[in-house]
Amino acid sequence: MGLATIHSRAAVGIDAPEVVVEVHLGPGLPGFGIVGLPETAVRESKDRVRAAMDNAGFKRPQWKTTISLAPADLPKEGARFDLPIVLGVLAASGQIRNGDFQGWEFLGELALDGSLRPVKGSLPAVLKARAAGRRLVLPAANAEEASLVGNAEVYLAEHLTEVVAALNGAAQLPRPEPVAVVADEALLDLSDVIGQHRARRALEICAAGGHNLLFIGPPGSGKTLLASRLPGILPPMSEEEALEAAAVASVAGLELKPSRWRMRRFRNPHHTASGIALVGGGSKPRPGEISLAHGGVLFLDELPEFSRHVLEVLREPLESGRILISRAALQAEFPARFQLVAAMNPCPCGYAGDPSGRCTCTPDQVRRYRDRISGPLLDRIDLHVEVPRQALNGQEPGEPSAAVHDRVLAARKRQASRGAINARLDVAGIRDHCGLPPKTMRFLEQACERLQLSARAHHRILRVARTIADLDAQAAIGMAHLSEAIGYRQLDRGPN
Repeated sequence: MGLATIHSRAAVGIDAPEVVVEVHLGPGLPGFGIVGLPETAVRESKDRVRAAMDNAGFKRPQWKTTISLAPADLPKEGARFDLPIVLGVLAASGQIRNGDFQGWEFLGELALDGSLRPVKGSLPAVLKARAAGRRLVLPAANAEEASLVGNAEVYLAEHLTEVVAALNGAAQLPRPEPVAVVADEALLDLSDVIGQHRARRALEICAAGGHNLLFIGPPGSGKTLLASRLPGILPPMSEEEALEAAAVASVAGLELKPSRWRMRRFRNPHHTASGIALVGGGSKPRPGEISLAHGGVLFLDELPEFSRHVLEVLREPLESGRILISRAALQAEFPARFQLVAAMNPCPCGYAGDPSGRCTCTPDQVRRYRDRISGPLLDRIDLHVEVPRQALNGQEPGEPSAAVHDRVLAARKRQASRGAINARLDVAGIRDHCGLPPKTMRFLEQACERLQLSARAHHRILRVARTIADLDAQAAIGMAHLSEAIGYRQLDRGPN
């Protein structure tokens, strides 16, 4: 008879709660019993454990084997518990001499020959193991994800026998090699955009203050081209932001390229995407596009073509930066701090206001088309910018992203001293950093009354004006800064 305790990690959203695997060998007929809310893949681990022990040359205990996965009320899924279970069996049966596993955690799926297969969502487990001060053993195929976390004591193994030999002191397991982050010269450059100076200016303001942006213009005017250049002028991600974004990708099962893991993502879902595809969900909650865009850009092209119900689910994440998915068995929270960039045509045919006069849409058709986007959602988009069709002849080459990037970094540095980027200033932050002289304040109030803007839009105009002043390296918001910010809300009036 024997008892062994092994530490492991479950997967709930991007969290990795601790799971204690207890193995007891006692009197009774030989067999495996697993308790603690195991799902199908976990219950099947007993067959993989038996076969792996046989093929790896270990003795199968001739006792009744009871395996408890604690806490008992936390659902356990996946094959990630294979390695801790088999190590617990080997320790309880005396085949591992060192029975002290308090400073270790283990994750890994077993093949029938005893080799270790990768597990999905290993990055959150690495972060949690580091925070707990424990060493973590992972399959060698998870080396790239593990290498992203600095100061984490991670060890890699390709086979069960390697782990047992290391625990018995007969060998040492290798550590993952640190990865180098490549320069972001591969990002698309703003110099590809010819003309469209107002739209380029709005894109710079969007990047400098973290604001949301809507482009409105006819087909082929460069809306998508402009949006795809935004990641190239955004500041680099901090390590905390990058790790959180990488954890989402790890949980979603996406391939992580370690050399590019700190680059901001650009997600571009099709307008036929469902609400679950956009925000996440399912019987076992998985991240959606808004979480996969965390720290980066979510681009919604042809905005009115999205289902209105789908668009409405964006309202809360745009404010809070997180999405909570609740199901009967559990809740999972995912980060969703993204910049929304959307694009749409001005009317169903796409040519309303075009000098060519090609538009055949009636005012009622234009109004119905724009009404597909609710007022509350439009209210949460700071910059509404027209992107008209223009002739390419005589246009000068666009300014490169590097020059714009430098100005954005300078503006972000000024915002860092306030503790938050301008798009995330709360009411107290607006009061402290976006104050206006009485004359300028009256001008803003009159503009909001004329345009019939909400209190939320009033605050967003102040945030945008603060960003414009930061780009001009001005401590106070001037009339010119405020006028430009108001100009980016003119389209709130809708069609004439």
